[in-house]
Amino acid sequence: MARSKIDYGIDLGTTNSAISRMEKGEAVIKKTDTNKDTIPSCIFFNKKQAMKVGDQAYSSLKGDKLRRMLKPEEKTNNAFIEFKRTMGSDKSYFSSHMDKEYSSEELSAEILKTLKSFVTDESIQSAIVTVPAKFTSNQKDATLRAASLAGFSHCELLQEPIAAAMAYGLTSSNVDGYILVFDFGGGTFDAALLDVKEGIMKVIDTEGDNYLGGKNLDLAIVDEIIIPFMEENNSIDLFLENETKKTVLQDAMKFFAEETKIQMSFNETHNILSDLGDIPGKDDDGEEFELDITVTKEMMRETVGPIFQKSVDLTKALLERNHVDNNSLKALILVGGPTFSPVLREMLEEQIIKPDTSVDPMTVVSKGAALYAATIDVSEEVKEQQRDKTKIQLQLGYEATTVEDEEHITIKILEDKTEGEVPEKVFVEISRNDKSWSTGKVEVDKNGGLVEVKLKSNTSNMFNVLVYNEQGNLQEAEPSDITIIQGAKIGSATLPYSIGIEIMSRERGKLEFRTIKGLEKNQSTPATGVENGLKTQMQIRPGSNEDFLKVPIYQGDHGAEGTRAIHNDHVYDVIITGEHLPKLLPEGSEVNLTLKVDKSERISMSAHFPSLDDFTHDVDVPRDTTQKEIDEDWLETEIKKAIQSLELIKQEGACTDTEKLNKTERDLNNIKDEFEQGKGDSDRKMGMRDSLRKASKEVDKLQAAGEWPKIEEELKSVFYQLEEANTQFDNDKAAQFISEYKDIIPKVIKDKNIKVAQDLIDVMRQLNYAIVDEGLGAQMEVGHLNHLNDEFDMLQWSDKGKARNILDRGLQMAADNPVKEQLRPIIIELYKLLPDADKKILDGDGSELIG
Repeated sequence: MARSKIDYGIDLGTTNSAISRMEKGEAVIKKTDTNKDTIPSCIFFNKKQAMKVGDQAYSSLKGDKLRRMLKPEEKTNNAFIEFKRTMGSDKSYFSSHMDKEYSSEELSAEILKTLKSFVTDESIQSAIVTVPAKFTSNQKDATLRAASLAGFSHCELLQEPIAAAMAYGLTSSNVDGYILVFDFGGGTFDAALLDVKEGIMKVIDTEGDNYLGGKNLDLAIVDEIIIPFMEENNSIDLFLENETKKTVLQDAMKFFAEETKIQMSFNETHNILSDLGDIPGKDDDGEEFELDITVTKEMMRETVGPIFQKSVDLTKALLERNHVDNNSLKALILVGGPTFSPVLREMLEEQIIKPDTSVDPMTVVSKGAALYAATIDVSEEVKEQQRDKTKIQLQLGYEATTVEDEEHITIKILEDKTEGEVPEKVFVEISRNDKSWSTGKVEVDKNGGLVEVKLKSNTSNMFNVLVYNEQGNLQEAEPSDITIIQGAKIGSATLPYSIGIEIMSRERGKLEFRTIKGLEKNQSTPATGVENGLKTQMQIRPGSNEDFLKVPIYQGDHGAEGTRAIHNDHVYDVIITGEHLPKLLPEGSEVNLTLKVDKSERISMSAHFPSLDDFTHDVDVPRDTTQKEIDEDWLETEIKKAIQSLELIKQEGACTDTEKLNKTERDLNNIKDEFEQGKGDSDRKMGMRDSLRKASKEVDKLQAAGEWPKIEEELKSVFYQLEEANTQFDNDKAAQFISEYKDIIPKVIKDKNIKVAQDLIDVMRQLNYAIVDEGLGAQMEVGHLNHLNDEFDMLQWSDKGKARNILDRGLQMAADNPVKEQLRPIIIELYKLLPDADKKILDGDGSELIG
């Protein structure tokens, strides 16, 4: 059957995945080969080099991890799971049986292929695949590559919380107000705040952590319950002292931890039990391993509570910054297997509101994705591939989601797409599949037709499309049915991050992140952003690839503005060389940037050069970029640097925010402890890097706050100097400005706004100079000449002889009859022979733009 809408939704999860399809107006989970709703996102390669996916692979996972205990130093992994957490990176997974490295997207593609295989009545060319709300551009690109590898001709991405909200919106009537989606999955966490008004859902804001999920719970159980038991009952020092052996031990015990997590979601206690010989290998003393641990609810609360609390804190921060209190929430929807935990549910009820458990956390995303898929047209390429041209081809135009009770449908017969005979007169009848309503037969001529259909409230409405000839004989036509969803309508997708560039700050003299105006976080897509008035630091010669201008593009989260760009997610460096430009671009030239982002978050950039006859250079950001795997030594160094920077702030004693200082110190110590526990695990290191970025931003803010007392003192000092200068020279025009500054300064001090204070200091200094310059007359220039003469041999003149001649001429004029207008050009000429103080700013390599 040729489909006009995508109709398929896939939840490509870290630990479990599912596929749903729209059938007769309903989102239906397609059962797996074991008649389950989901499959484990797991791959296994056996000795015969056969690949197993899903349940079969997961059955082999435990044995594969345990067998490594026998030879922990050897790379003998053949079972892989949770590779979604390394999507978009260059991390690879080596299979000893296949003697091959696999990327995250290659493994993900096999999961997608297996999900496709559960649909046996048609070939799937298009699908909506869900991703975490906080996935970065690199991670989304990797997901699209996985879909392409799996044979999808057309794939679009949808944020998981939005999918869940869409499914929830159709099952819950009369939900108006704020709803919160709490998505704690196997590997990632998302919180999304949506505002629902008369069925129209708008994403207000999102928060999350791409490295916080069920895997963290499993590892906490391993590190805090299982390994301490083993230390007490076995000698395992050699395992714990060697990072490779320690990681092998953690991986082997993780299966027991996951089973504990699941069982404790439904029981008061669970016994972790193994017999002698179940765990291969021996301890340092040659003894076999054996587990016998009774896990209680209180033990689970102590172990996984702090991890769940991270997600709750992120959610509370999301609500706080959007000024939404708990009483304003209409619903809190749970998504993901770990949300079955009674520990988490109690925490949410105590700290936010009681969760709504009316939807299945394991399938709500897949079903929501299918509902969304029913609103998205398949691509023209796929349409042409699927057309059965022996049938009458129709083009139907309608709103696939609506909050209205009636909807118009335009009908057009595509004779050029139909190879069979089209009757002279064609009649179309559209009837709702519950048989309770129909348009009746309506004639459609070559100009097309328009009908109005009635919709049932708060549900998917499926309509059969029937085509007849003049004699009333039914004609084969496609599409033969359509679905219109009434009662829930998702607004435009929004940006999960602000998109910006790294620039050299004029005020700070440092490289920092600047959001492009129009591409702020939560901006609806597609979107266009503009940043004008940037300046180059060096000239670029035409035709030279050695001269270049670099525009690093980054994604920044809430509070990223003004932070160091390296603490944000790097997307791509746009490099513009002399080979791209038609003629010489002088130093200090103006550059205006325009960045465009489509609904799939593809980025393109235009750089406009007014000085080059309005020349514009266009760049499409590639979609095949990946992040480097985190180097262990680099991460350890960065953690130490952040701790040392914070210690320096404490020693200086300039920062008065003790609470924030202490919290940042706790966060950094927790990162340090986590590094010691899991520095051998690739995606744990990526999680640590993200946590370190957040903590480092706080360190930067604390450092800036510590600078304030000095800036406040300077602000006051410059103002008093300005007042004193005007008292001396009595400039009426300046007095008006000074009065304004006197009113502004207390507010600047109250807000502790460093940038505004620095700008005001610069303005007041310029005014001070102007007052003194006008008041002293030629004496200002005479003073400059005398100063240059006194320091002449200490200055780095570009042409010392020429400078001496000019200076002597100026000194002679000053001695005879000093005239300001005559001396000023001499001063300017002399300063041109001195090094350009503004040429090299404190940071960077000079290729960055100044803003």
